[in-house]
Amino acid sequence: MTSISSMSRRAVLAGAATSGSLLMAGSGAEAQPAKPAELKVGITTFLSGPASVFGVPARQTAEMLVEQINAEGGIGGVPVRVSFVDENPGTEHLVGEFRRLVQAEGAHVIFASISSGSCLACTPLSDEMRKTTLLWDCGTQRIFEEGRHPYAFRTQGYGTSEVLAPLLYLLKHKPDFRSIAVINQDYAWGRDSWELWKAGMDAMKPGVRVVAELFPRFNSTDFSTEITRLLALRPDVILSTSWGGELVTLVRQATERRLLERSLMVLPVAEASLPPLGRTMPAGHIIGTRGDHWINHPRPRDKAALDRFVNAYQTRFNQPVIYPCHHMYQAFSALQAAYAKAIAAKGGGWPNDQELAAAFQGLTFDTPTSRITIREDGQGMEDQIVGLSSFGTLPYAVPEKMMLYPAANVSAPVGQKSVDWLKTLRPGLENTAGQAL
Repeated sequence: MTSISSMSRRAVLAGAATSGSLLMAGSGAEAQPAKPAELKVGITTFLSGPASVFGVPARQTAEMLVEQINAEGGIGGVPVRVSFVDENPGTEHLVGEFRRLVQAEGAHVIFASISSGSCLACTPLSDEMRKTTLLWDCGTQRIFEEGRHPYAFRTQGYGTSEVLAPLLYLLKHKPDFRSIAVINQDYAWGRDSWELWKAGMDAMKPGVRVVAELFPRFNSTDFSTEITRLLALRPDVILSTSWGGELVTLVRQATERRLLERSLMVLPVAEASLPPLGRTMPAGHIIGTRGDHWINHPRPRDKAALDRFVNAYQTRFNQPVIYPCHHMYQAFSALQAAYAKAIAAKGGGWPNDQELAAAFQGLTFDTPTSRITIREDGQGMEDQIVGLSSFGTLPYAVPEKMMLYPAANVSAPVGQKSVDWLKTLRPGLENTAGQAL
């Protein structure tokens, strides 16, 4: 298999050799750490429970990528070994497992996590243990807005850009909407994403009537009560940032009762739910993913690399690639690029923990679809694609009439709280923030 990074193989192998620089357990960094026999990466993801629909594909992707990396000589000549931890038992369990991975197993790097709650619990441990931690999937804006974490870095976008881009698309696609309802899962992401959306909507289109704020309990399987109410209220737009099995169930039940014929749905994180929905997902509704890595991206940065990744995963697991797969790819690509940068900065020496962390500051790395830069606050800047659900050769919906929103246009500036920044936006931004693909 070819390397997952767009760097030359020589750069990957040379730079990744710095993997050996990392220390065991959260002890202080040595001036010249020894090159390890293997690079140990601990990965937290959902291996059970409802969120395993994201977590298991991510684990499969990590296993596939590690095999490819090791087949090409490892990272800096060091083979990579991954250990997985299930997020499903909760944050108390996860905090203990984070410590175990570092202190008992000698993990050099931690990838954490899918849940925003998991990331909020684990990120302070990166400070305490001085261990480089890549936030490979969670979206909460609070991580880098509420404190500084010099050993933590997010290798993809976050909630602010993932909510603002679909809002801008709606304002451009259906500017005359007057009423909206929200139906979100009743937990942190559901509540926070609605706060982000409403702050931006009120600033750019004041006067929209909110006819219902519905927050069914997490892991609900029956939305008949909420759908009945929405049918009676007939909002122009229905927003749902729900995900996974709950979103699949909601769309199926809403479609059966013809709700989606009466209201336009905006589904900012729908991408991973589209394959199981198949043809049940009606055409003409606004769908987003957490980034720019659509399978039908019309102008990816490296189409050959995208095709190799997608085909390799589908052939091996008989499943379509969804966004957690891309986010895991991005984390490993960033890891390779950081090692290349760190080893070069040290003139061929092995970086210690602090030097590895420093390499992530301002790091730029390639993905098959784009190029991502990690800001000085640790936040990755990932472009966003939004489109209308449509059907072509695939058995499930993909976007058409796509708009790409550069990360800089849909992200709060460093040092600003997202909700405060969204309140400063002005009408008309929808006409300048994105570009048609």
